[in-house]
Amino acid sequence: MKNLLKIEWLKIRKYSTFWILAGMFIVLLFAWNYFVGSGILKLGNANVNVINTNYTFPSVWENVGHWTKFFSGLLAIIIIILTTNEYQFRTHRQNVIDGWQRQQFFHAKWLMVVLMSIIVTAFTTLLGLGFALWHGSPFSNMTEHMDRMLYVFIMTMNYFGFALTLSFLIRKSGMTTIMFLLYAYIIEVMAQQFLNWKIPSHPGDFLPMQCSAELLNFPMMDMMKNMMAKTGPTHTTLMLVSVGWTAIYYITGRLRLLKSDW
Repeated sequence: MKNLLKIEWLKIRKYSTFWILAGMFIVLLFAWNYFVGSGILKLGNANVNVINTNYTFPSVWENVGHWTKFFSGLLAIIIIILTTNEYQFRTHRQNVIDGWQRQQFFHAKWLMVVLMSIIVTAFTTLLGLGFALWHGSPFSNMTEHMDRMLYVFIMTMNYFGFALTLSFLIRKSGMTTIMFLLYAYIIEVMAQQFLNWKIPSHPGDFLPMQCSAELLNFPMMDMMKNMMAKTGPTHTTLMLVSVGWTAIYYITGRLRLLKSDW
């Protein structure tokens, strides 16, 4: 496993696109939370005192988790570019010539998905901790709602795994990126709203991306749902569905890789 990650690292360490997109994610996520947390950017009619409360323990975990979900598409594009470049430049064949098995190539990409999910979760946790301390929040209720960081990990695994599977299926960088963004941020959102409007059991919440997105809703939206007594799947159910979809991505990508022309 260590050797597979080392080889993947050698491929990306001097790849400027990787560093640009990763840097954009870090800067934008920090800046957005800073602007919202300091009251520079106001969402709705919330006053500064309410905003500051949203960035203290335990509310900070829900807020930074939600915005991480919003910006994680940038890192999914990295997964797409790194994977489709293997097909464009035929380096996937060179790996096999050098002694790799197809499964090793496949698992190397999934290891990148897992590692990037861990890094994003760790960065989000540090971001939440930093903003809460900056706003003078006491440590007494720091761990309350910290399970949102687990949701961040599950969400990123889902998003990145979906992007990776699309890359294996389509194999073209531009087309895969368009399909990912179009489906994840437009088609599925519309499908979720339509299905939940038509069917009371909220089947739209179980769609591939939405099951993870619902784990990290904007806190104000969850509060409104509770006030309106709206029913829906529990977080435990959404987590299990998200893990199930991630397993489906793994199986689909593996079958595609092993049965297709190399």
